[in-house]
Amino acid sequence: MHPTIEFDPELIARMSQRGPRYTSYPTADRFTPGFGAADLAAAARPGKPLSLYVHIPFCESLCYYCACNKIITHDRTKAVKYLGYLMREIDMQAALFAEDALVEQLHFGGGTPTYLDDAQMGDLLGHLRSRFAFAPDDTGEFSIEIDPRTVDGARIRTLRRQGFNRLSLGVQDFDEDVQRAVNRLQPEALTRDAISAARDAGFRSISIDLIYGLPLQNVATMSATLDKVIAASPDRISVYNYAHMPQLFKSQKLIRDEDLPDGATKLAMLGLCIGRLCAAGYVYIGMDHFAKPDDELARAQRDGTLHRNFQGYSTHAEVDMVACGVSAISAVNGTYAQNEKSLEPYYSRIDRGELPVTRGLVLSADDLLRRDVIQRLMCDFALDLPALSARWDVDAAAKLASELARLAELERDGLLTLTPDRIEVSAKGRLLIRNVCMVFDDYFGKPPAVPLQRMQYSRTV
Repeated sequence: MHPTIEFDPELIARMSQRGPRYTSYPTADRFTPGFGAADLAAAARPGKPLSLYVHIPFCESLCYYCACNKIITHDRTKAVKYLGYLMREIDMQAALFAEDALVEQLHFGGGTPTYLDDAQMGDLLGHLRSRFAFAPDDTGEFSIEIDPRTVDGARIRTLRRQGFNRLSLGVQDFDEDVQRAVNRLQPEALTRDAISAARDAGFRSISIDLIYGLPLQNVATMSATLDKVIAASPDRISVYNYAHMPQLFKSQKLIRDEDLPDGATKLAMLGLCIGRLCAAGYVYIGMDHFAKPDDELARAQRDGTLHRNFQGYSTHAEVDMVACGVSAISAVNGTYAQNEKSLEPYYSRIDRGELPVTRGLVLSADDLLRRDVIQRLMCDFALDLPALSARWDVDAAAKLASELARLAELERDGLLTLTPDRIEVSAKGRLLIRNVCMVFDDYFGKPPAVPLQRMQYSRTV
């Protein structure tokens, strides 16, 4: 097994529990409707570098496993209307920041961002560039998620000309029976053609998403999928654990419970993924993510500059995230602000001349400290307590004394080592990093701020 990660199935089976993924701290169930557009405006810092996220919610077909905020439709007029409102929101967001606030990152997610046609995408990108200053192509990271079933080589070349330089492809599994069971038939040739076209077009980075735990999956099907993924040689690979929660996501009710692999099979598939990808030269970044050693994520982790946000791991830590579109979440200057989750309320707020913020949070000093702790553990698998104390002008060891004491049990289980100055997560503790972070979560297990807003978390492994 790769020296930076050790797969211990007995330990994982014993310790896995439901808990947050910590794309934010505090987690989204702590957001309150008391936070509104005025609070976001007050938090804005003109001139600070930015990361932009744009949410395009539309998809042509339903993938049964999907837990994203999406709208399944073939009515293209819906996208026309949405774009009009989205551009109006962009105008309002841009007004909060100086014209010279440099956009270092841009990410289009969904839904399926390429639901927009070439002209619509060009208009939207042109509008963004007219409102924000963008970093040059050789230093900025401008990414988009694509569906290889609906995007051909010509479209990929157009996306590159339009300014995107990173591409993410949903694959999930190459096995046809598995694809049929989740209503996502995607021949291998389409994925290979998309990757080839992206390389020819000059995309700097190509990422593939996989999921383990889908219906009809087993170790043999996952092994065959890994053969094909490794042969395609993407720069980054994400391997997500499918969380089956049909009570929350109606589309998952279309998946038959009897087709789902049992817990032992899921663990075996995870172990296979780790072993095969690390043997192929990929570095385990953490929380489902693998990257080639020369990828920016791997370099940032080695340098101690890796960051985690609502899109996962990132190389740009000191930027505010401005998120546009239905359900999108901004993270600006110690605040979180989430837009309306449904189209009509989103449109109504914009028609009233308001930013479409429906809820959010102003982080306290304690929140900021604990967020820093969780960030460093998630990204570095270590925490330097004197450095933490210096950053926040506090005696971190004293303030977190009860949490550090609780780590003794995890230390006995071999997840970490603890000294007066440092927490160091072990190779076999890295897969259970969420368990370690939960010790420092002052909200976990407490009632949410707003009734009926409690999140149902996936298992930590």
